[in-house]
Amino acid sequence: MTLPPPLHEYLASSTLVPVWQRIRDRLERNGHAVTGSIRLDLDLDAAERLSGLLGKSIQPGGRNILLADIDDALLRSTAKRGLVAVVAELTGKSLRDRPSERRLRAEVATSLWAQVEEIVARTGLGAYPWTREWISWLHTSGLLVRAGLDRGVSQFEVAARAIATVITRPVTHVRVLGELASDIAGDAHALDTDRLAGRLAVRALGLASDTKEPSSPHDRMLLWESVGVAVDTISGTVITWALRPPGDDPWAAMMRLRADLGLVTHLTIRELLANAVPLVSSGTLVNACENPQVLQRIADACIDRPLVCFSGNPSIAGHLLAGRVTLRYHGDFDWPGIAIASRLIDAGALPWLLTGQDYLHAVRTCRPGLPLTGNAVPTAWDPSLASAMARMGVAVHEEALVSLLIEDLTKN
Repeated sequence: MTLPPPLHEYLASSTLVPVWQRIRDRLERNGHAVTGSIRLDLDLDAAERLSGLLGKSIQPGGRNILLADIDDALLRSTAKRGLVAVVAELTGKSLRDRPSERRLRAEVATSLWAQVEEIVARTGLGAYPWTREWISWLHTSGLLVRAGLDRGVSQFEVAARAIATVITRPVTHVRVLGELASDIAGDAHALDTDRLAGRLAVRALGLASDTKEPSSPHDRMLLWESVGVAVDTISGTVITWALRPPGDDPWAAMMRLRADLGLVTHLTIRELLANAVPLVSSGTLVNACENPQVLQRIADACIDRPLVCFSGNPSIAGHLLAGRVTLRYHGDFDWPGIAIASRLIDAGALPWLLTGQDYLHAVRTCRPGLPLTGNAVPTAWDPSLASAMARMGVAVHEEALVSLLIEDLTKN
C-alpha cells in the first residue's frame, strides 16, 4: 500500500525530509515505539505542513512534537496508516528494530559460542593450550558472529576438523590441501585462503606454532607444510647437491647426470612421491644444512659429496627426503636453529659438528657479536651444547662456518 499521491507530495516536501529522518532514527532506536516527543527544528514551510497534518497551529523554530499526535493524524488522514509505515515509505525503506537486532545477535552469539565449544571438545582440540587463544581471537575479530549462526558454526567446524586431522599426524604423512578439504567438507576449495574456514584454520596453525598471522601466500604455504599439508605438490622444494640415486631408473639416471654436470637440483614433493628409488647408494651418508648460502659455497668449491639444504624449517619435500636417507645435519648456533636441529635429530638425523666443543670453537673462530634470543632449547644429543650456548650468550650463524664445514667434508 502506498500513500495517495496528493498526500505523498504534501509530506515528501524537502522541508519535511529532515523531520522524517529524525523520526526514523528515533523509532529505530526505541523498537518502533510511538511514544514520547521529539525535538524538531522547523522552518516556516515545515511548520505550516505539520500544522495542516495535525490540525493545529505549529510555529516555526525548535518545537517538541508528540509522536503519538503525528501517528493519530496519519491514521485519520487518507494514508490510513500509522507513523512507522508512513516514515518507511517516505524515507525509502523499512525501519530497523535495533533493540530486537541486539537481542537477536546476543541470542545468536550465545548459541554460536556454545556450539564452538562443543566442536572444540568433540575434535579434541581443547587439549591444546593455544586453542583458548584461538577462541579469544575469534571473539575479538567478530568473524564468526558476522558470518551468522549457521555459516559461522559450519565454517568453524570445517577448520577445527581440518586442524584436528593434521595436528597429530607425522609430517611425513603428506596430504594435499584440496584433498584434505574434500575429505573434511566435500569441497576441494573449502580451506582456500578466500574461504572463512581457510582463514580460521591458518590462524589456528599460526597460534599452534607460535608464529604471527601469515601475511603472504608463501607464509601460509609454510604453515600448512609444517603439519604435513601441501598447498600443492610442485611449489615446495628441497635443494640438493651431488645426489646420485643408483640403478637404471630414468629419473635416477637424470639425477646422476645433473650431479655430474655440477648442477644444483630442487626436488618437489611430486617428484619425491613419484620416484621411490633409493636416493643414494647403500651406506652413503647425506649431509644437510639449514642455509642455501652454505650449499652454494660447497657447490662452488666442487665438493662432490651429497648435500641437501632445508632453507630453514624443512618443508614437506625436505621431510620426505630426510626420511629416505641417513642424514647428518648442521644448522645455526642460535635457539631457533637448535630447535630445527633437535626436531631432525629426534626424527633420526645425526648431528654434524653440533657439539658443545664445536660451538665453543665457532665462537673463538668467528668472534660473533649477535646475542642469543628466544627460549633455550635442550640438546639431548649433547647437553653441553645448550649449556655452553647459555653461558656464552652469543649466536653463530651457519654461513660463518662454511670453511669448517668444507674442511670436514674434504677429510671425511
